[in-house]
Amino acid sequence: MNPANPPICDYEGSDYQERFWDHGGRAYEDRAEAAALYRLLPRGEGSLLELGAGAGRNSPRYGGFARVVLLDYSRSQLRQAQGRLGLSGRYRYVVADVYRLPFAPETFHAATMIRTLHHMADPQGALRQVRGVLAPGSAFVLEYANKRNLKAIGRWIVRRQAWSPFDRAPVEFARLNFNFHPAAVRDWLREAGFRVRRTLTVSHFRQPLLKRLVPLGVLVWLEALSQRTGGLWQLSPSVFVRAEAVEEAANGFNRRQRRHLLGSVV
Repeated sequence: MNPANPPICDYEGSDYQERFWDHGGRAYEDRAEAAALYRLLPRGEGSLLELGAGAGRNSPRYGGFARVVLLDYSRSQLRQAQGRLGLSGRYRYVVADVYRLPFAPETFHAATMIRTLHHMADPQGALRQVRGVLAPGSAFVLEYANKRNLKAIGRWIVRRQAWSPFDRAPVEFARLNFNFHPAAVRDWLREAGFRVRRTLTVSHFRQPLLKRLVPLGVLVWLEALSQRTGGLWQLSPSVFVRAEAVEEAANGFNRRQRRHLLGSVV
């Protein structure tokens, strides 16, 4: 992989929203993620950047913000989002990739990245970019696919998978689809200039048999209770983190930006 140009997972022309979410039997996963967002999102005003927004499934859940910028690499996904959300002044649509965010430093007061980091071949670089466009003290809600989940641990114990769920290295189980170790993600966030404030474990009951046998309302109620264990252990397939952009990193980022601009002038 070329560090300057990491590969990008492109959903251009995909029917992902309709196939996976609308008709894919994912009502439980959608409700579980909505509960996590409700718990982690700040209630403030200002502008929020939604990274990997896709067709805008989560965008209406950011009701406390005056402006929501949906960013995605795929034009067709953002067109679907426009069809769902409209062209009101509250929503803005930006085609770009996370490795090269087209915004000035400290533009946003909050950011989310849901079901997106697992497509990142360079997750550290992506997190540094996110930190650069957030004002100090801003909240960043990040979701990632957890390699140290109960199913992976069980498969590894009975030797049905080669990779260890306890190894901190990412595992690419399909092209540009990665699972990450919770400790590694915490380290990357700290190195990028974030302080983790809260962790929730999500989608504890992501099993087809459970979703068929247990009523959705009961599953969501059990999920809401289980998410609170995230501060103790992370054994679910999905983990949500609320991190805070720290002041020291912002100062360092701005100094690097000024040096880069001065070098370009010279």
